[in-house]
Amino acid sequence: MHAITIPEPGGPEALVWAEVPDPVPGEGEVLVEVAASAVNRADLLQRQGFYNPPPGASPYPGLECSGRVAALGPGVSGWTVGDEVCALLAGGGYAEKVAVPVGQLLPVPDGLDLVTAAALPEVAATVWSNVFMVAHLRPGETLLVHGGASGIGTMAVQLAKAVGARVAVTAGGPEKLARCAELGADILIDYREQDFVEELHRATDGAGADVILDIMGAKYLERNVKALAVNGRLAVIGLQGGRKAELDLGALLDKRAAVTATSLRKRPLEEKTAIIAALREHVWPLIAAGTVRPVVDRSYPMTEAAEAHRTLESSSHVGKVLLVTPAA
Repeated sequence: MHAITIPEPGGPEALVWAEVPDPVPGEGEVLVEVAASAVNRADLLQRQGFYNPPPGASPYPGLECSGRVAALGPGVSGWTVGDEVCALLAGGGYAEKVAVPVGQLLPVPDGLDLVTAAALPEVAATVWSNVFMVAHLRPGETLLVHGGASGIGTMAVQLAKAVGARVAVTAGGPEKLARCAELGADILIDYREQDFVEELHRATDGAGADVILDIMGAKYLERNVKALAVNGRLAVIGLQGGRKAELDLGALLDKRAAVTATSLRKRPLEEKTAIIAALREHVWPLIAAGTVRPVVDRSYPMTEAAEAHRTLESSSHVGKVLLVTPAA
């Protein structure tokens, strides 16, 4: 088979479509013939040499895919060869085939085509696990989503609205904010022109956000704490604004607030399996009903992964950028 390899870390040109050995499904794994994968920020870091796959994972980038079951490993039941699926991966999505732990496999939701389903697993798992399983967003509360026009952001807006929350977003420019509004965002903040703490307090009569989903890390930490409501929960899922910052614990104490930080890729299999089960129960019905949908900005042939990486690095996209295998 072929896969995108990274012979040496570097820029997008470091991605090489090459012939590699076929993966073999082990105990409790399913071999998936990949139709499409999607580009995530973690893939850019891996390409640059900053985010190696966890032990035992595929060396190729790609944290999600869609495709068809090609073979079942020992001990697998409940799936048959030919089933259309999508999957959360620890790596290996940028390839024609990938071996997936059966607990990380999902059916393609009703009403969704096979290629588009590749846009779902990583963002749905990230949003549901952090916003709902960890931060416990409830109906009537306010969620602030940084990067509202990103893949994660567009999913977070829709899921929060589906459960009856009020949603604020930050995004760069009126076009991206307009797309967020189309998805249901109530409070639109242009981070290039406005201070999100001031705008959020103005829109919530000084209350702030009950939950904040943050991709920036250090750069936003102090202001995120200021933006939190009493009993607020800050969920940090990215470090685009740096790793280290001072935290005023007194401000947290005053608000009885909490800060959590998670990385989906390195979670143990049993935790990922629980998240996937929760998606199938809570999120997949919303997708089948048309209440929530993946937002796809554009698709590239997988052989043009370098161009897809350039698109993500430019932040010119809204939603997900997909990579489609030659056979799809």
